[in-house]
Amino acid sequence: MQIKNREISRHTKPFIVAEMSGNHNQSLERAIEIVDAAADSGVDAIKLQTLKPDEITLDIRSGDFLIKDKSSLWDGNSLVDLYKLAQTPWNWHAKIIERASKRGILCFSTAFDESAVDFLETLDVPAYKIASFENVNLQLIRKVAETGKPVIVSTGMASIGEIDDIVCTIREANCEQFVLLKCTSTYPASPKNSNVLTIPHMRTLFDCEIGLSDHTMGCGASIAAIACGATLIEKHFTLCRADGGIDADFSLEPGEMKNLVIEAERAWESLGKVTYGPTEAEQSSVQFRRSLYVAKDMAIGDVFDKKNLRIVRPGLGLSPKFYDVVLGRKVKYTVKKGSMLTWDLIA
Repeated sequence: MQIKNREISRHTKPFIVAEMSGNHNQSLERAIEIVDAAADSGVDAIKLQTLKPDEITLDIRSGDFLIKDKSSLWDGNSLVDLYKLAQTPWNWHAKIIERASKRGILCFSTAFDESAVDFLETLDVPAYKIASFENVNLQLIRKVAETGKPVIVSTGMASIGEIDDIVCTIREANCEQFVLLKCTSTYPASPKNSNVLTIPHMRTLFDCEIGLSDHTMGCGASIAAIACGATLIEKHFTLCRADGGIDADFSLEPGEMKNLVIEAERAWESLGKVTYGPTEAEQSSVQFRRSLYVAKDMAIGDVFDKKNLRIVRPGLGLSPKFYDVVLGRKVKYTVKKGSMLTWDLIA
């Protein structure tokens, strides 16, 4: 899969997305600073959220429309007020996208309704994200897929059957450029609930690229996901957690994001291939293994014993596994102490 000229596959380093979400704290200046910090961190893309609160929920601040979950960062908030904090004003989008382009990173967005897709198309975004909470909205997924742009779908809470519905909807729209993200829809998420071993299973089931939308603290789950074959990592991003923000508590700061970019590439490079024996890079280290060497001057016909035959470094002579085979055999030639043992010295 490609987003513009950026390939997303196991043949290239992981594609890293910094999720701005509402961490701009309703300041365009801060949003631009987040773009700059993300670019400085080395990410491939910055992601926005394009929504209107009244398209997601109803303007009600009681009953079912209140968040009642003591484990949630947003406990006690109404849905409409939460989304007002989370939204990125639509008239900011062009400026943010322009800044990202100048800084050499991609900028795309999560569309939360069909009007958001229409708006983002006017800005020619290079890709679309579908949020976990929207992955049952097949009408929205169909509209996004019909744009012909790559689609990234978080699969938080989705069953295998629901993911199959998502994939079928995308493919029925003649779109093969898509990535499914393993995701745990808690904020923050516990590593114990991340289950990144699902990633290779998802790849086998749905025959597409798989990534991770990571809501855990730190980078451990993301690195583990790369080891399991993830090719795209999405992490929430902020300038400073202490500044607050709707997602700040589980967002990476610039230094942490830079570390993720570095360690993600290292993890990917370390996967390599199935191989045994010394690699080309290890050839010079063979000398530090042990092998059989003559430990005393020997004359023709002398018998090898534990005093004149030693298992020592370097590893240029016969393998130590032949030590017992050689003991008691005679030397064929006169040899000096320090000669490596080879088969042609043995009578």
